[in-house]
Parts: sequence; structure tokens; C-alpha cells
Amino acid sequence: MNLFTIPSPSSLWTTARSRGAFHVAFSFAALWAFVKVLRMLRWRVKTTQLLGPPRTSLVYGVSRDLAISQDSGAIYERWATEYGVAYMIPSVLGGTRVVLCDPRAIAHFYARETWTYVQTPLSLAFLEASVGKGVLWAQGETHRRQRKALTPAFSNGAIRKLTSVFYDSAYKAKGKWDTVLESSKDGDAVIEVQNWMNHISLDTVGIAGFSHDFGSLDGQRASVTEVFDTFGSNKPSAANEIFVLLASVFPIILKIPTERRNLLKKLSITMGQISNELLIRSRREKDVNIGERGQENSVIGLLIKSEGQDTELHMSEEEVMAQMKVLLLAGYETTSTSLTVSLLHNYFCALHPCVDQWALIELSRHPDVQIRLREELLAFGPDPTYDQLKANLPYLDAVVHETLRLHPPVPESTRLAAADDVIPLSEPVRTMSGNMTDSISIAKGTLITIPIGAINRSSTIWGPHAKEFKPDRWLTEDGIGGKAKEVQGHRHLLTFIDGPRTCLGKDFAIMEFKTVLSVLVKNFVFEMRDGPDTPVEVARGLLPRPRVVGEDGTGVPLRIRRYE
Repeated sequence: MNLFTIPSPSSLWTTARSRGAFHVAFSFAALWAFVKVLRMLRWRVKTTQLLGPPRTSLVYGVSRDLAISQDSGAIYERWATEYGVAYMIPSVLGGTRVVLCDPRAIAHFYARETWTYVQTPLSLAFLEASVGKGVLWAQGETHRRQRKALTPAFSNGAIRKLTSVFYDSAYKAKGKWDTVLESSKDGDAVIEVQNWMNHISLDTVGIAGFSHDFGSLDGQRASVTEVFDTFGSNKPSAANEIFVLLASVFPIILKIPTERRNLLKKLSITMGQISNELLIRSRREKDVNIGERGQENSVIGLLIKSEGQDTELHMSEEEVMAQMKVLLLAGYETTSTSLTVSLLHNYFCALHPCVDQWALIELSRHPDVQIRLREELLAFGPDPTYDQLKANLPYLDAVVHETLRLHPPVPESTRLAAADDVIPLSEPVRTMSGNMTDSISIAKGTLITIPIGAINRSSTIWGPHAKEFKPDRWLTEDGIGGKAKEVQGHRHLLTFIDGPRTCLGKDFAIMEFKTVLSVLVKNFVFEMRDGPDTPVEVARGLLPRPRVVGEDGTGVPLRIRRYE
């Protein structure tokens, strides 16, 4: 009897290979750990070590607390009061983020965005998977080229010509509401306004951007709206929240074929098919010279033009498709997870229809403001032109900007330092060592967060009534305090961010917002369904949307009646 068995050559080779593979894998893991340690040591030496809140979770730091909070801005503001205008917060798996709440520091940061401060690996991976390598994904010189090619579509001249499109969509919605009210015995009706805002925005973007009417206000169900609604009705689970948090450290996690990943893939494919159909139609019209006059300055006209250029403004077919997907996303709010919205924020944040809903909620909760706005609009007379909307309706302008201040579509943005930097502060902060400093050193690889919602509603910056809806603050010289005037954004707001990546659709968004609001407020009276004191919270669903406290789903039903 053999006391031992002599292994075959093939089994010896298999054993050697397995051990070799193990050693190779171990070596790579050891090298990865060594590099991480070196980077951490360099980061600690090069970055000013600031005070900040303690870690509440060994795995997530304070990131999950912020993600599930009803008001993350209030948390950021509380920490700024406790630790100073710049501080550090513990993040996922031992990471750290630097938070800036100082106007001077934020201005420095935004002035260097897309070069010194760039998209995070998670942002880039998500953008490439969902909309492709367009202007949202691009950085540096590629970003500058793509943005320059698109800019004419959002110029004052282009938007002036689109004002009639905004009015058409608003009056279509008015007509539908009139029909609903005609069938009501009491002369009023409860309407879920958010869905209507989605349809207004999608139809407007379709005509303005693509010279195509999706017809969603007329009840047409296109493939794009069906997949958008499917994506919007898919509620994120607690597991999905954890999934996204871990993906901030390991972006490759996004490639795992989860239900939401498959939905996102379907959304991308559907948007690609629609974009391709629109491009083929527009190219055909251009070739036979039957395209509408001025179409060259529409988004799709400029994209077709850029395809055929050999100049610095040339865009590849992949880039063209990516721009179209972005605009489709921007035109339909329910498509976006809070992550998506924060990525889209760079360019089309305020096309977000949720802003319109917040305006109607605030007017319903403040009847005196609603009456005053309606009086201004009725006293003006006929529908104001583009120039009149910009300059001749001060209270409408105040209501719009107060809504944008209190309810920015995206509460924060995070970027990665691509190079070492020194950020100046307007007031000194205390470091971990106990010293005071009026500037902070930032090492390459540092994550920087700007808490947009916190800055827009900061009592330190906007005064003691910062949390209240007060349009009058925009009408008086002393309404906006000295600290707020230091914020270098549109009208001292960070809603549209600032710098090279400032919202490209800002003027488009504000004009659409004013047009729709003017039509609806002139013709209807809005009330909270359950009275002006109805508590409203921010639902952490697919994106930060308002809902009545204690109710399922999202949205705030409003009671409307005709203004007689």
C-alpha cells in the first residue's frame, strides 16, 4: 500500500499557478496599501489639519448622517458655528472632506474649478455610464471647448426668441387646469403640481432645445416619459444608500448589475435612441434646407454645426449624443437620483421643475405674498416681454430669487483637488494644533465640499431672518447684508454655482421660471390642501423633493381655483 501519492505533473502545475496567482495578488495588495499609506502621509503633511465633528460611524464617518438628514444644510451651518468657516468632516472608510463655508474661500475654489478642482472619480464614472462624455463629464480644455460650442444656445438673444415657447407651455397647462376646474362642483380642485411642472419643462426643453414637441402636456406618452416615470417610481432602499456611499471610495461598484443599475442603463439607451432620432431628423431638414429659421442657435442646431467643423469647436458624435442626453435629463425632474441632480447641477440645475413647485408652495403658505405678486402682474397688464420680465417686475424677480435662495435643487457639491493649493479665508480658523490661520493648505487628492444650501440660508451670511421666505429682502438696499454681498455667485447665491462651471442654463431657467409663474399666478389662486400651516418636509427619495409630513410618496397637493 502506498503511504503517499505522487502528484501528477498537471496537478503540480495547477498548484504552482494558484500559488503564483496568490503571490501576485498579495503583492499588488501590498503595493496598493503602501501607496495609500504614502499618499496619506503626504496629505497629512501638505494639508492644514482643521477641527471638525467626531466620526459617528466607523464605516461611514458622518456621511450617512448627512445623507438621511431632512436638512443637511442646518448640520453644516451648526458645524461652521462650532468649528469655524472651514473645517474637516470624517467620510467613508476613513476618508476626510474639507468643508468651506467662507465666501472668500468659496470664490477662490470656484475660480479654479475644472482645472485645480475637478470631478470626483465617482462623478466621472456615473456621468460616463448615464450620459456619456459630454460637457458635464469633460474637464479642463475639453470642457472649455464643449461649453464654448453650446454657449450661443443660452445667450440673451437666443432666450429672447424662446420666451414665446415658455408662454405656450404655461398656457397649455392653464388650459388643462381650466378643464379640471370646469368639471368641479365647488369651483376648486386639488392638483399634484409637480407632475405638471415636469410636463411643462419637458415640452419646453423639447421645442427650445431640439425643435421637437414631446406633447406631454397634451397627454402623449413617449418612450422617454415612460422610462423616466419608471426610474422615478423606483424608490431607493437603505441598501442603495450604502451602495452609493461605498461607491464614493470604490467607483467600480457602480458596474455591479443591480436593479437601479439596470434601470439607469435602460434610461441611457432610451435617451440615446431618442437623441439619435432627433439628430437624424434635424440633419435631414438641414440638408434639404427646410429647418426653421434660427434653428442653428438651438442646442441641436449648434450640435449639428459643431459636428461638421474642423475648428476648435468640433465635437465628436459621442460628445454630441452626450449633450442631448443631458438636456433630456434636465427637462424631466423625476429621472434623477439626488446623485444625478448634483452632477447635472453644473449646467442645468435650475431647469429643475421642483423649483417651480417650491415657489407655489411658498406662495400658498404666504397668501399676502401671493396677493401682492398677483397685483403687480395684473397692474402690468398683458404678458410681459423678455426685457420686461427682466427689468419691469421687481416683486416677481424677488419671489423668484427668494425661492432659488431657500430651495436650491442641489444642497451641496464636492470636488477633488487635482493639485496642491492654498485657499485664503476672510476670517481665521483654529487648527487641530490650536493655532489660528487665515489660509488653509490643500494637498492634491483632497475632497472639498461646498454646502450650497447652508450658505444660501446661513444666518451669519443672510441675517437673523435667513430661514424665512421674505422676498422683500431683494427690494431694499439693506435687505442683503454685507456678508451676503461677499458671496460671488448670481445675485449672491450659490444656486447656480460660479466660475468656469457656472450653470450654463441659468438665464434660460430664470426666464422659464418667471414666465410660468406669471401665467399661473395671474389666473389661479393657490392654497395648501390642508391649510397654510401644513408641515412640509424634504423627502429623501430619488431627489430632494417636498412632501407633506406623514404622507407617503413625494409631492405636495395644492388646492387651486380660478382668480376672478
